[in-house]
Amino acid sequence: MHQDQEARMADLVEPDPPRKAVPVGDARGFRRFLKEDMTSGLLVFLIALPLCLGIASASEFPMMAGVLTAICGAMVSPWISNSELTIKGPAAGLIVITLGAIQDMSQQMGGKSEGYKAVLAIGVAAGVLQIVFGMMRLGGLGDFFPSAVVHGMMAAIGVIILSKQTHALLGVVPEGQEPLELLWQIPHSVFHANLYLAFIGLVCLCLLAAVSFSNRSIWKKIPVQMVVMVLAISIGLVLRLGDHRIDHVAGWNVPVTEKALVQVPQDIFGAITLPDFRALQIPNAWFWIAMYAVIGSLESVLSARAIEMLDPYRRRSSLNRDLLAVGVGNAATSMIGGMPMISEIVRSKANIDNGAKTRFANFWHGIFLLLSVVSLGSLIQLIPTAALAAMLVFTGLRLASPYEFVKMYRAGPDQLLVFVFTMGMVLSTDLLIGILLGVLMTTLIQLARGVPLRSLFHPSVEVETLPDGSCRIQAGRAAVFSNWSSVQRRIRELGIVQRCPVVVDLSGAKYVDPTVKDRLKELGEEFARENLSLAVLGLGSDRSITSSNPVDRPS
Repeated sequence: MHQDQEARMADLVEPDPPRKAVPVGDARGFRRFLKEDMTSGLLVFLIALPLCLGIASASEFPMMAGVLTAICGAMVSPWISNSELTIKGPAAGLIVITLGAIQDMSQQMGGKSEGYKAVLAIGVAAGVLQIVFGMMRLGGLGDFFPSAVVHGMMAAIGVIILSKQTHALLGVVPEGQEPLELLWQIPHSVFHANLYLAFIGLVCLCLLAAVSFSNRSIWKKIPVQMVVMVLAISIGLVLRLGDHRIDHVAGWNVPVTEKALVQVPQDIFGAITLPDFRALQIPNAWFWIAMYAVIGSLESVLSARAIEMLDPYRRRSSLNRDLLAVGVGNAATSMIGGMPMISEIVRSKANIDNGAKTRFANFWHGIFLLLSVVSLGSLIQLIPTAALAAMLVFTGLRLASPYEFVKMYRAGPDQLLVFVFTMGMVLSTDLLIGILLGVLMTTLIQLARGVPLRSLFHPSVEVETLPDGSCRIQAGRAAVFSNWSSVQRRIRELGIVQRCPVVVDLSGAKYVDPTVKDRLKELGEEFARENLSLAVLGLGSDRSITSSNPVDRPS
């Protein structure tokens, strides 16, 4: 067995045991943890406000649409979802879809305003489709996609964000639209940058990067995003960005207009816009509905699962209920002028770090957002757009980090190939086609490695009860991402429901793909939270995934 594979298997250890007093997001939890949830909600609001404005701007939505989305998600989702620590709102990962939809529908409808209303209708329809997904119990949608494809998709989204927002950071409007074309134009924008906006953007970007490499605990108490906003507003006031003029700096002409600052209506009710459902008669609209619903659901489910693993109380949420909550939230926010929402991972992680206890921290962050746009509209209009672009550039850099390439290389050459191929296909075609081609590439590699064609969707599984009372699940032929869902259901049924120690024997499988290994690690953590035992055999180093009542290899 490979040394790096042994090292990865050695990481499959038991998490910290669950605490006894587990907070629950009910009426008693609302009162008991009011202080902790309200405090976390306040701190998350400080992060969410600039990000919501920036994501909306990058998607070519009205800036207030991003804030409306977060407010609506905060008001709706806590009453439907039992995902205690996720924050619902607009996400950078959906910029690609929202931007593509609004540009396409603006052409179809004959104008930007009409295109915006058409996209709102698309959002309502996609939200209804997500509600159907939740009712059909499709919360496990994320299990079907290979890990390398998902990582490749996210890296491509990072590159797309970089390709557009770098120009906004420099204060330049690019001529192109396609990601590769926009990347090619970055040197041109560097030489034609607006010095004032470029200075603000680079200062903000450097501050974000510096804090990311800092281990100081102060940044857990003072959100760096808010520090960036205060700094950017201060520089903007010194440079008088709101004035109409042309400055001459070091031989450069620097035009200054109010477009350098965030433009939001003073009255939040003035931002409410109704959808134009006539757009649903256009065939292109249904393509974007599918993109909204499928990609948005996938990102939301993956984010909710990731946050579940970070929950200090090890609470397991229903991904079907979470998907239902996202669908209801999307339908509601699109009815009033908002943009797509998901369970957003960055703000959710901040929610955990700030000591949130229940889902009502999400509710309080929405309350603070609502109060801010009602009472601080004049202050919001002092934020330089370059600062928002810097935040999104930083997000893009993290999504497309070189570390992602290293991680895929360590997972194996096949995984790196699928990762790079998916990223390239997304950049050169579109999101949905790129993902499907990535899945196809993964399947072809598995067939080349000897996986029988009949095993791609139908695993060979035998279940037996051992003399010591444990249950052995023997998977034959192959264990791959496309056939693993049924095996995973049996493992949960025997272990979580019937409380039986489980042994998963993969020694008879010709091939076990890395996605299945990732799922086994997640199952090990889930079993540990329930104080149950899960052992895996046949990966070259047989050991118990959990140290709770370990199971020996049966004879």
